[in-house]
Amino acid sequence: MAEPLTRSTSTSHTSLISLEKEQTKQNHHIISSPPSLKDPEKASPTPQDPPQPTPSQRPYTPLHWFLVLLAVYASAFLYGLDNTIVADVQAAVLETYASVEKLGWLGIGFPLGSIATILSLGKAFSMFDIKALFVGSVVMFSAGSALCGGAPTMEALIVGRVWAGAGGAGMYLGALNIISYNTTEFERALYVGILGLTWGVGCILGPVIGGSFADSSATWRWAFYINLIIFGVIGPIMVFLIKPLNPRPDLPTGQKLKHMDWVGVVLNAALYACFVLVFTFGGAQWTWDDHRTIITFVFFGVTIILFSIQQYLPLFTTISDRLFPGDFLKSRSMVLLYIVTSAANGGLFIPIYYIPLYFQFVHNDSAIDAAVRLLPFICLNITGTMANGLLMPRYGYYAPWYLLSSIFILVGGSLMYVSDAATSNGAIYGYTILIGFGTGIVQQAAYSIAPAKVGMQRIGDAIGFINQAQIGSIVIGLTITSTVFQNIGYKHLSSALAGQGFSGEEIHAALAGAKSAIFEGASEETKARAVDAIVKAIADGYILVIAAGALMMVCSLLLKKEKLFMAAAAGA
Repeated sequence: MAEPLTRSTSTSHTSLISLEKEQTKQNHHIISSPPSLKDPEKASPTPQDPPQPTPSQRPYTPLHWFLVLLAVYASAFLYGLDNTIVADVQAAVLETYASVEKLGWLGIGFPLGSIATILSLGKAFSMFDIKALFVGSVVMFSAGSALCGGAPTMEALIVGRVWAGAGGAGMYLGALNIISYNTTEFERALYVGILGLTWGVGCILGPVIGGSFADSSATWRWAFYINLIIFGVIGPIMVFLIKPLNPRPDLPTGQKLKHMDWVGVVLNAALYACFVLVFTFGGAQWTWDDHRTIITFVFFGVTIILFSIQQYLPLFTTISDRLFPGDFLKSRSMVLLYIVTSAANGGLFIPIYYIPLYFQFVHNDSAIDAAVRLLPFICLNITGTMANGLLMPRYGYYAPWYLLSSIFILVGGSLMYVSDAATSNGAIYGYTILIGFGTGIVQQAAYSIAPAKVGMQRIGDAIGFINQAQIGSIVIGLTITSTVFQNIGYKHLSSALAGQGFSGEEIHAALAGAKSAIFEGASEETKARAVDAIVKAIADGYILVIAAGALMMVCSLLLKKEKLFMAAAAGA
């Protein structure tokens, strides 16, 4: 029998996964040691973790521990909330700034800030004082939120979104570390599971809360200011009640800084930034043959090559200190899990952003009404996630879940692709329910599977690896879909409105919402043609959902048909 599972904070997700084999009459778990990868790399020795406290030995009184949990769960909720809160305020924001070509940045900016920094922050949390990093991340998130709320320009709003995304990633990692260090193995799974659920609830409620503010006298700016109010209430708990915790007291600060993979930090951030820049500006603000587009493409390709070489050799770092756990690429299962996780989360977030947009154009819905129409999708997504969390660890087989998910996503995505403005609301609800349930039954599954596929010392790396797939897919999916909407939407509208005398600027403005010149002053027939063209552009975005479902189906057939002992885990 393996020794009890210990805490791992070497990467972005430092949740502890207990592999459940059987349960005694006293409900104590016997931990089963998972198999290691075929070609594991030898990790450098790490210092012994502090003794795991029992509830009575925890350095908090029961009241203080309750308040600490309230603070860390609130931070996880807000991190999830800001992932999707702009999904239903896009029209209101664009009415303020009239920058339709930058529409995609509203959704892309936040996860871009997270994916560009989350591996780096994960390394930092494994060495530096956890409280200091957590509070610092909260300050970053709050500052970014304040900038978003008070942004005088669209550019300032975008900067605030990226800034808040980086702070949000640190908040979530800090919450995981605080819980991991202050709970026993038997209670930890519950606390971490609640953390993941809290993040998920935030993601789900984002469009509804954002839409409510957009339709109120408070305006869309309070969708961001609300973060400051909440942190104003729980901030004293973070500053005065959370205990400092140094995971590497054996190393001075100078040595800790040397263990950071600084070259990898820069290249990783540059890689995602170049990707977003080229696909956001290309075709919208810059033509595809513009020298700026070409140069950005070149920088993107060079950055991928440099980061791959730097991590593989490794250069200016060590195998144990490098950001990306490249040895996982030698494992078929880990690579396939990375791909199916990316496909599932890409298929999830595209509808979250574009279902409200559909109803705003077709039915001239307010932001809150459009958000309410997301509820069938959201409810079935939650149902699917709960079903997977309860049943997959119990029976141990995971490959069938991905096959079933791919079928739902493929069917739902295909039906949304062929939908138009005349499609009934009931049909749209049904189609999106298929996608919602299909993504729900696997979107968190890999956080339980991946740790069971590696050695115990690599559990933190495995969770970070899957987290990279999850957050990265949000950035990639929303970036590509935004490019499709802006470029294809303009072509469809130009064709539909040919000969009507509308300028290119007015056609671009029509993509922003119903208050453009086309929708305010044109005839009903012209408005109908414009709506049909825009809905077609939205439908074209579901090509990516269809591709995600097809890719997942192929990968699900390649996954091993094995049974694992696993327990539910939290991911974000």
